[in-house]
Amino acid sequence: MSWKAVAVLAALALSCVLASRTLFHYFQLESYQFPGYFRTLKRNLLKSILPGLLLMLIWVGSAAGLAAWIPEEQEALLVLSEVTVLFASAWLIRTFTMERKAKKPMNFTPRMKRLYGFALVLFFVLLCLFGRLGSHVEPGTGRVSWNALFVLCLVFPFLLPLWVALAGLLAWPVEKLISELYFRDAQRILKSRPDLIRIGITGSWGKTSVKYILGTMLEEKYHTLITPASYNTPMGVTRVIRTQLEPGHRVFVAEMGARHVGDIKEMCRLVHPVMGLLTSVGPQHLDTFKTVERIRKTKYELIQALPKDGTAFFADDGGICRELYEKTKKEKWIAGLDAGQEDVWAEEIRVTPEGSRFLLCTKDFRVECETALLGELNIRNILLCAAVCLKLGLTSRQIVHGIGKLVPVEHRLQLLPNPGGIAVIDDAFNSNIRGAEQALKVLREFPPRRIVVTPGMVELGEQEEDLNRQLGRIMGESCDVAIPVGKKRSEAIVAGLREAGFPEENIHTAASLEEARVWIAANAAAGDTILFENDLPDNYTE
Repeated sequence: MSWKAVAVLAALALSCVLASRTLFHYFQLESYQFPGYFRTLKRNLLKSILPGLLLMLIWVGSAAGLAAWIPEEQEALLVLSEVTVLFASAWLIRTFTMERKAKKPMNFTPRMKRLYGFALVLFFVLLCLFGRLGSHVEPGTGRVSWNALFVLCLVFPFLLPLWVALAGLLAWPVEKLISELYFRDAQRILKSRPDLIRIGITGSWGKTSVKYILGTMLEEKYHTLITPASYNTPMGVTRVIRTQLEPGHRVFVAEMGARHVGDIKEMCRLVHPVMGLLTSVGPQHLDTFKTVERIRKTKYELIQALPKDGTAFFADDGGICRELYEKTKKEKWIAGLDAGQEDVWAEEIRVTPEGSRFLLCTKDFRVECETALLGELNIRNILLCAAVCLKLGLTSRQIVHGIGKLVPVEHRLQLLPNPGGIAVIDDAFNSNIRGAEQALKVLREFPPRRIVVTPGMVELGEQEEDLNRQLGRIMGESCDVAIPVGKKRSEAIVAGLREAGFPEENIHTAASLEEARVWIAANAAAGDTILFENDLPDNYTE
């Protein structure tokens, strides 16, 4: 193969890497998991194939056009022109197809940089292989002939979604080795701290809120480290341990997320918690778990991983969590709203737009508490954390003081200051039917007119349509104006609204969140309350 062909193929390989930015972003959003990546490609088919399709057309068109325009004897000019066209085209495609207002922007982590490197090498090798095996010079004539393999050089950019997946597959052994080395280092750090109280939190929903509540309350007695934001994967928690755990920390609280059976067991292999909190069990991530029974099994992995002298804490949901509490033989606590049925419970609950008041009760005391957090679900979360605090020796006074310091977690029933006399409740993070029901219950405490903006719920597998229809029925009983977002995905919500007898003229379906904001800007008035319920991930579009 001539140097000219190698130079052009190298430029094409680099151009393919540049044009594939959206595909790399999808791969990262799905935690580099292939099933999720391919589901994302299917949901976003046009956005997935458009970069490669455009680059293929430019590559084939420019190769033919430049060859016809530039004389054969000016080979260097021909190569330079082709390389320039490819680079410029790839950069423009990358710029115009990338998500400019991504809710979770692409993060060029060391792993992503390595993946880019793997992809560049792979693309170049494949192109050279297809070009070398797909063409040959006929003896005696000097003419070049091509076969089917050479066609792969021409259509190579169109197949970018598959090549990115192949690059991820080839990089997997290296990433597994690197992650295991970091993982073991984090294990070593924790093993060197026998004085550290290690707490794990899991559940279908409520994990992050409970983590922040518990961290704030425990600070009344212990210097506490909690995993930040939604760091709830093995590598995320590993990074926190290696970079943020200090000798002065006495408690470490790890949020443990899961999308597959065995995920919590892997987290426990890292953290080795002595206390475990189960916040909830229900239909979440059903697209990967498939059944609630598998979710139940996975969440209970935390309790099973506790040592014999460990302590389990359950939020009483009157359902699966209560059943798991009953079957647990280790030391256990349960918190809820039924007096006499729990170790920690609440009475005289008063929820207002400004916050919540309640009596925190145990068999030993009853104390009045006040918090800026909204809703009954947050009160249940506080009760669960109060049980942990009692186990760790905090006094009732310290617990009440900690509860008074609580502030809403961002995007979780967060009441936002807003000019113009309009109240805005931001409950945009990771909606589920239980959380949505609680948010709408809070909305009822506000005076009319109450407006709900929602794209519905996702990652619920076969139950997605039924649960979104249920969401519509609940909305119909709680708001005055409904703005479902996304014409296709909102169909089930609108059906539920109609089943609830909601006035048709008060349903305003918007194609996007931006369109919903335009409607609000034109129609909302002082005294209105707007609830933003759920916000779809970047990899979910119509």
